[in-house]
Amino acid sequence: MAEKTKKVSTTAKPRKTTAKKETIGKNTASTAASPEEVAKLAHRFWAERGRQHGRDAEDWFRAEQELLGKAS
Repeated sequence: MAEKTKKVSTTAKPRKTTAKKETIGKNTASTAASPEEVAKLAHRFWAERGRQHGRDAEDWFRAEQELLGKAS
């Protein structure tokens, strides 16, 4: 009689991935400036532009980028 060989099927175990904690909407000291800091700088940009209204979002974004060191 011929010997039967038993095949062992192994399924790959799922790898554990370390989930990164997202800080969307939260300020952390190392990655974002406080809203107060952004507001002060945005106000300064507004004043430097001659206090023209209608570009507050642009001033805010520019202030955030500058405080994060990503200003171009």
